[in-house]
Amino acid sequence: MTPSTSRLLMLTVSVALLGTGLLGGYLWARRTPAAMPASPSVPAAGEREVLYWYDPMVPEQRFDKPGKSPFMDMDLLPRYADEAAGGVRIDPALRQSVGIRTEEVRVGHLDAGLRVPGTLGWDLRLESVVSARTEGQVTRVLAKAPFASVRRGEALATLVAPGWSSALAESRALAEADSPAARELQSAARQRLRNLGVPGGAGANGATLVAPRAGVVSEVLVREGQTVLPGTPLFRINGLDTLWLDASIPQASVGALRPGTPVEARVDALPEQRFAGEVEALLPQVDATSRTRRARIVLRNPEGSLVPGMFAEVMLQPSAGPAWPLVPTEALIATGRESRVIVQTADGRFEPVAVRTGRSGKGRVQILEGLRGGERVVVSGQFLIDSEASLSGALQRLRPVDDAGSSGPATITPESGDAHTGHAEHAAHAAGDISASAPAAQPANPTSAGTPSGAPSARACPVQYWYDPMVPDRHFERPGKSPFMDMQLVPKFAAGAAATCTAGDVMPANPGEQP
Repeated sequence: MTPSTSRLLMLTVSVALLGTGLLGGYLWARRTPAAMPASPSVPAAGEREVLYWYDPMVPEQRFDKPGKSPFMDMDLLPRYADEAAGGVRIDPALRQSVGIRTEEVRVGHLDAGLRVPGTLGWDLRLESVVSARTEGQVTRVLAKAPFASVRRGEALATLVAPGWSSALAESRALAEADSPAARELQSAARQRLRNLGVPGGAGANGATLVAPRAGVVSEVLVREGQTVLPGTPLFRINGLDTLWLDASIPQASVGALRPGTPVEARVDALPEQRFAGEVEALLPQVDATSRTRRARIVLRNPEGSLVPGMFAEVMLQPSAGPAWPLVPTEALIATGRESRVIVQTADGRFEPVAVRTGRSGKGRVQILEGLRGGERVVVSGQFLIDSEASLSGALQRLRPVDDAGSSGPATITPESGDAHTGHAEHAAHAAGDISASAPAAQPANPTSAGTPSGAPSARACPVQYWYDPMVPDRHFERPGKSPFMDMQLVPKFAAGAAATCTAGDVMPANPGEQP
């Protein structure tokens, strides 16, 4: 055998052996079973204890084993026992980069000052109407110009009335008689003159009508030669000592006003002056368009510089009322159905707290329920924490009073073992630098997903309807696949369902059917 033939034979044998080895390794790898994950129910020494597994998009549903979520194409995440304190934990070094600021809740009163517009008008309690008491003819009008100023007792017009003339003639005839019978009729004649409204000084040429008070003749309703009937208004006189100021008060601020509340007004014509007054009455009517209520304010006008029709800026000082916890307006998260704030606990966690708000002013809001004062609330970055709390299920602790879903007051109900913290993946999605207190464990090769944790053997779990968590306003009568996304519908349990009911109790054997 030549050397070249020997080299060729050795090369052929080597290639054959290499191919045999590769084929054997491939067959051995296919026959070897994959390693099974350790059961999370019995944690090893030093490992964190897992309470249950959950889908972060449907955090209220719990499972006792890892696996794929029956609602969405994602792995279940673990909830550890050391996370039972509740809230969302944020690394202190990252709070500054995220821009999270907190402020202490103080108990006190809002700045009660209220500034509203108003319009000046006549004080109708200072209005007098001069009218004809009997049929007659106006022979002379002395106050012809409207809005002319008059003094009390100043002549306005002369009126000739046949009824007055006969009564005056009868009274004069009886006054000149000396008989006892005539003297008895004199008192009756004087009473008749008073009943007819004959003014003093009336004679054969008529009677002069005078102003009953000092003020402005706001209306002149008669002219010379005009015949008038009993009760016909001739002049309207209004006083200027005080004016009425009609102010539009927002409905939310009406409750703090009372009759006698002090008022200060300013008009553009006299910017250097302030005019004092007080609220006389709150008119029993609310404007349907502006949702404001009119307040009648009596404004003093000692120098007569204010006139009706002026536009005024009104500063009211309502009563302070009881003290309430006050939070900055930017700390409030309003969702339409409820309001909440993010509170920093003593151990550094952040928890959502449902609150009921009152009046607001000067950048502060009254908290009627939910806070006592002294807590620290987040005033910047609270929406990032709120979104993480929503994903981790912490908002499930804010339970509305009405189970049917109507808006109503909500209170926080702390329950041992029912508070949640966020996981790292969704924290990074919501706030970038926020790091959750527990890392997300990824289950490998799950064996039993969708099994409820610790479910009692006998309990009632009636379902009110089924819904897609991403489209919660659409309801379905049967379970199945969502028509909007590739996920299973979630049950909404009825009011009579047990508190421990989970989706695993009512999920069908074949969940892939369409609703």
